[in-house]
Amino acid sequence: MNEVDCFFYEAGHGDFVHSFFSTISYHLEKDGWGTKHPLLMNDLYHNKLKWSDVPEARENLKEIEAELSKLAPEMVIWDIEDLSKNPPWGNNISPKVTNLSNYFATSDGKTFFEVLYKAMDASEEDKCDMTIQNV
Repeated sequence: MNEVDCFFYEAGHGDFVHSFFSTISYHLEKDGWGTKHPLLMNDLYHNKLKWSDVPEARENLKEIEAELSKLAPEMVIWDIEDLSKNPPWGNNISPKVTNLSNYFATSDGKTFFEVLYKAMDASEEDKCDMTIQNV
């Protein structure tokens, strides 16, 4: 779940959120977690993203989305700490999932990217930092 001040945006189970960030790090950060996109991978994932850093983080997110759109769903990383782990549903995924940019979605069908962009907009507008919380 992403939180911006008093706004909550449901992302999904903690394992699924970790998989999203694991997939980003594994495929796009060749030198390790947070080396290419520290605002998202370190600040947001591990602590908080300052609202003043949202414009740069949004540009990073756009780049990540574009790069993940080039990768097949089978390339998902469930847990970067244990690459032998697979999603509980295996390869039984919706035909709507065509690449890794739309693999990660909420129960109401919004992609994680859509949720993050919306949360970033609220963060910037209200001048509130963003956090990810497990609830």
